[in-house]
Amino acid sequence: MRATVVGAGLAGCEAAWRIANSGVRVTLIEQKPSEMSAAHKSPLFAELVCSNSLKAERTATAAGMLKEEMRRLGSICIEAAYTCRVPAGGALAVDRDKFSQYITDKIRSHDNIEVTEREQTDIPDGVCIIATGPLTSDKMADSIKSMLGEDYLSFYDAAAPIVTADSIDMNKAFFASRYDRGGEDDYINCPFDKHQYEEFIDALLSAQRAKISKLDKGGVYEGCMPIEVLASRGHDAPRYGPMKPVGLTDPHTGRRPWANVQLRRENSEGTLYNIVGFQTNLKFGEQRRVFSLIPGLEDAEFVRYGVMHRNTFLNSPKLLDCDLSLKKLPRLFFAGQLTGVEGYMESAASGIAAGINAVRRLQGCETLLFPADTMLGALMRHVGRSESKNFQPMGANLGILPPLCYTVKDKRERYAAITERGLSSFDEFVSRQGVNGGTA
Repeated sequence: MRATVVGAGLAGCEAAWRIANSGVRVTLIEQKPSEMSAAHKSPLFAELVCSNSLKAERTATAAGMLKEEMRRLGSICIEAAYTCRVPAGGALAVDRDKFSQYITDKIRSHDNIEVTEREQTDIPDGVCIIATGPLTSDKMADSIKSMLGEDYLSFYDAAAPIVTADSIDMNKAFFASRYDRGGEDDYINCPFDKHQYEEFIDALLSAQRAKISKLDKGGVYEGCMPIEVLASRGHDAPRYGPMKPVGLTDPHTGRRPWANVQLRRENSEGTLYNIVGFQTNLKFGEQRRVFSLIPGLEDAEFVRYGVMHRNTFLNSPKLLDCDLSLKKLPRLFFAGQLTGVEGYMESAASGIAAGINAVRRLQGCETLLFPADTMLGALMRHVGRSESKNFQPMGANLGILPPLCYTVKDKRERYAAITERGLSSFDEFVSRQGVNGGTA
């Protein structure tokens, strides 16, 4: 038996890892390094293009619950994340280069995985998982569209700038995590008074944006909105978003700032920091001018400016079943952001699910749909059963899980009860189905 996985991003690596650990040989086809998309810079697998944060770590959160489910399924991404983590308060953040290198080395050294470096332009024969991501090459996208007879839906995604730690003026900035969660040096904070904030927003709104090609024109995705777009919705909008000052006290004044920008450690050495929530499509020169108005970043050295690129995903409820297979061609599975999940771990988790079901298809077994009260099961149902007239990508959140059958007024206790219920259901399901950390 042999399967094929196209794409060595987070979803593709998880799918190949799962299939290979099930004792099935798999061919993993990756177009890098000979063909690189506009957003990718590294030849390594599982490249993190935008943030280096994998979101909340606490199990009693949606993101934490999903990561725990993945860990129990033997996720290569979770293994890599804890090996390559950097301090980030209550979040799980990684040194992105070490993270990708770790996964690349593991994938390439697996006896059951054969890596082929070339651009795949058509749909392979046999049981196959397409995990080519939101920047699927034009030729492959044409092949998929020709087969499906359905148009893609598109949205924009944007990456935040990265600056050197040494260039941040710590006479104005300070180290802290919100509400003192995590280590005190997890984030660098740049506090604004009201006048500084108003000056910054005015400059942001008047800054020139990079041109967008006709091919890439479309709507902005709410979950990864450029900071200038957010500001255009109201002067105070950023203060209720990435520039919120809550949970912080400026040690220079002893008061809460009017607004605040956080920078998160980008690598384990702590020499690089990314500007949290500052995805942008401003021209590079404008980014330097405007972001230098952030207190403490007046002389910041930018090692990467923000970029904006197209994301593409299927109209999955019409095309895919909840097991992530194509309704009209069940041997073919999709995984990652192409399916309509949003986020690093969500994409990776869908790769695990697709890998499990691809093996079961090869074995002639019924495919699996995880329970509705698990985060993985809820995301699979979003992909295959969403009733929205305007299907949009969805990240892990407790709102897509069924409510408790009893009332818990305290929010933290309610969240803990929901996640505890889900993980208990998850364990019972994988035990009953014979799904463990490596085989299905």
